[in-house]
Amino acid sequence: MRVKPSLSVGEQVALLVSRGLAVNDEADCAAFLGSHNYYRFSGYARYFQRAPHQGDDGFMPGTTFAEIRRVYKADEALRTVLGQSLARVELLLRTHVARVIADTYGPYGSFLETSFYTDVRDAEPTVESCLRDIDRSKDRHILRYRGSGGRSVDYRELPVWSAVEAWSFGTLSKAIERGAGGALAGAVASSVGVAKAGFAYRVRSLVYLRNRCAHHGRLWHHSVLDAGPTPNNVRSKAKRLAGPFEPRSVLDVVASLDDVAVRGKVAGPVLPQIIREHPRDCSFWKGLARPESPRDHRA
Repeated sequence: MRVKPSLSVGEQVALLVSRGLAVNDEADCAAFLGSHNYYRFSGYARYFQRAPHQGDDGFMPGTTFAEIRRVYKADEALRTVLGQSLARVELLLRTHVARVIADTYGPYGSFLETSFYTDVRDAEPTVESCLRDIDRSKDRHILRYRGSGGRSVDYRELPVWSAVEAWSFGTLSKAIERGAGGALAGAVASSVGVAKAGFAYRVRSLVYLRNRCAHHGRLWHHSVLDAGPTPNNVRSKAKRLAGPFEPRSVLDVVASLDDVAVRGKVAGPVLPQIIREHPRDCSFWKGLARPESPRDHRA
């Protein structure tokens, strides 16, 4: 294994310049790298290099630091905007899951029974995920149901509308997908006012996108691993507005997010905002609509 040396920020700037990157203000570049991590920046820079997967890290002629930073900043701004909409949809789903369970299955006990869920082989049982999140909570609305010895049978008196507030978005997604023999997903979808088909997997894709944004993961040129089945009518409407994009692109998940947010009346659509801010022929838009691996691009 090749061992790479640890470089000072100044040496990182010098390395970029030696590879052909045009840097007008080296002090400004150093300040940026000093606060944003060279490795993170290189995830964007690879798409401006000739063939990094083959060991050629030289930048394509004319590439500037300012150009790469613009893409980086646009990606950062998009994560912020999406984070706001995703947070509102997450709260919307917590509300409707609690309402559906309480009205249909009762507000106490059933949602913490193993038999309530259809679990996936070799995966952590859903009840364990639910209880672990509840056990971790330090909120008073949870502590009041906990005995002095930790978890106790008092959780049988914990109402579902309180429990869902302790669950992570990932645990909430598992409950939607596996609850009531699969019936919970359709019931929650109907309650929100969106299509039932594939709803649980759409929620999973929102969890994926939310985690990506929360951990500052790159969205530009990112192929979504846990992409949900965006309804055809939702995707077609989005493409009429935005033009073509690939099924595993971030834009596809954004279209699905917008559908849930608007129908649930919790947020306006994000896609029109992205379209207004980024022309379809710019590097940032192309990287969102048609994500590639650095090895796929051509100098």
